[in-house]
Amino acid sequence: MIDPKLFASRFPGDFTFGVATASFQIEGASKTDGRKPSIWDAFSNMPGRVYGRHNGDIACDHYHRWEEDLDLIKEMGVSAYRFSIAWPRIIPEGTGRINEKGLDFYDRLIDGLKDRGIKAFATLYHWDLPLALMGDGGWTARSTAYAFQRYAKLVMARLGDRLDAVATFNEPWCSVWLSHLYGVHAPGERNMDAALHALHYTNLAHGLGVDAIRQVAPQVPVGLVLNAHETIPGSGSEADVAAAERAFQFHNGVFFGPVFDGAYPQDFLSALGSRMPKIEDGDMEIIAQKLDWWGLNYYTPMRVADDPTPGAEFPATVDAAPVSKVKTDIGWEVYAPALKSLVERLYQRYQLPVCYITENGACYNMGVENGEVDDQPRLDYYVEHLGMVADLIKDGYPMRGYFAWSLMDNFEWAEGYRMRFGLVHVDYDTQVRTVKKSGKWYGELAAQFPKGNHKAG
Repeated sequence: MIDPKLFASRFPGDFTFGVATASFQIEGASKTDGRKPSIWDAFSNMPGRVYGRHNGDIACDHYHRWEEDLDLIKEMGVSAYRFSIAWPRIIPEGTGRINEKGLDFYDRLIDGLKDRGIKAFATLYHWDLPLALMGDGGWTARSTAYAFQRYAKLVMARLGDRLDAVATFNEPWCSVWLSHLYGVHAPGERNMDAALHALHYTNLAHGLGVDAIRQVAPQVPVGLVLNAHETIPGSGSEADVAAAERAFQFHNGVFFGPVFDGAYPQDFLSALGSRMPKIEDGDMEIIAQKLDWWGLNYYTPMRVADDPTPGAEFPATVDAAPVSKVKTDIGWEVYAPALKSLVERLYQRYQLPVCYITENGACYNMGVENGEVDDQPRLDYYVEHLGMVADLIKDGYPMRGYFAWSLMDNFEWAEGYRMRFGLVHVDYDTQVRTVKKSGKWYGELAAQFPKGNHKAG
């Protein structure tokens, strides 16, 4: 096993090593202290949507166990914690009444991080839209973007004085395409027109959110977390190469383009622009406000081939075969070089600010044996991918930090509790936390930072 202290020498001394979670996945307490349902509470209770009809009612009970969880982060030697704030706790109906008890919880959480010397990286939206907003159409309605703006303003006015960084959205690809086109995530729509509306209004909400944050907490670095896809052609054929470019536009360009270039990709607009909602005067300027940082969530490459079916809808691709035989327990191909090539490609195409890897990790479902969890494959995954980040730094890319996904096993969305990504094992019956082999190694690495070997400039 690679020595974490030796491995640490590949990173600058001010590099941030953190862990990440999301509110719905860990908090539980779904009906406590004034919280109202989110779309995920409803979705989880619909037959056939989530494995075993698992739900977030208890999850990791983090709402009641946050102090011990923060102690765990501190003991692991990690210097930063990325978490999300639950909109249904703050404004339970999405609009209207403010729930002070919800704000109080995050007050306590952030104060707890500060007391332990841990940086607080908050995400305002990690998919738990207040259910009441679905009455107006949810993300397919322009009004939701303005509801998000108010929510962002409120949260930052209350909490912004103690945050080290904030992201507006986590992985809009998931809350747009996976949720409105592919139907895998809440609200479970399978409709291109709905997805295109969700796309523009989510992008608009991001821009309005940036504006709100800068109004009330201008000192907090603001960013956006994107699960960009390295779209790799299944072969060297002209058709597959063209397919990979279309896939890049569809899966990446529709988010990066508006935010960093102020425009949707041209081929995408030619194919689907007529089905988009009306782009009002000023929308693109709002969306394209300059960011202080951006976050990349990466797990696995996207390999595509051309879909030769006549009239196939843009991007007209099908899945191509994986190259690596190594797969995680959720079935995702392990291929670390795609992380490096993706970052290179994105910086080549867009004027991007500094980058944090805001999520990276692997699903392996080993249990506790004799008080230990031997998850060597996960540790190997981290070593490979962190090695790519170190190579990017060496090549001059502005990589500022890395957040392991996830701090602990949790509610893995449509997969329920059967898939485990944590550095820490959670026994859902007893809520006992056990740091895994990978967690101990990562903690040893993180504990080396910050240190004094970084160069000024």
